[in-house]
Amino acid sequence: MKNLNEFKIPFVGLKLGKHHFEYQVDNKFFAFFEYDDFNKVDVKVDLEFEKKSTMLELNFHIKGTVNLNCDVTNEPYDEAIENNLSLVVKFGEAYNDENEELLIIPHGEYQLEVQHYIYEAIVLAIPFKRIHPGVEDGTLESDILDRLEELQPKIKEEKDNEEETDPRWDKLKNLYNDK
Repeated sequence: MKNLNEFKIPFVGLKLGKHHFEYQVDNKFFAFFEYDDFNKVDVKVDLEFEKKSTMLELNFHIKGTVNLNCDVTNEPYDEAIENNLSLVVKFGEAYNDENEELLIIPHGEYQLEVQHYIYEAIVLAIPFKRIHPGVEDGTLESDILDRLEELQPKIKEEKDNEEETDPRWDKLKNLYNDK
């Protein structure tokens, strides 16, 4: 699988200090990862990249909207997302990404690929349960919601503290009271 070239940062040629990178993420980006849960993506990524003598610090700020389908009605809606991700990159003997906040890359590396971190930050910003705002406030008109309402179990109305009991249980209660 080839990499997205615009998401490669050649840090060898950069001066020490802070640098700023901006990325506009759309559906093509997620097609690269073969992720098709989003109908439409419009997300802006601001990356503050700080180069120090012994390490690199990356702070991602992700903000935008993704259009996805509701888990209840399957109706598409826009979900506003916002997320922050911090990453420290150090140099070592071998590549190691076991820690989610620390990346160790070999000494000979000259560039850093950030597309995977952007992908993770966007996907993790999506709520676990995707519910259309119209479902929550009751303004969405949908055949699926009407059908769910129709199939919902009916609640029995209580009649002025009268409880219907099974006569077999009444006889058992009498056995308990006769002692």
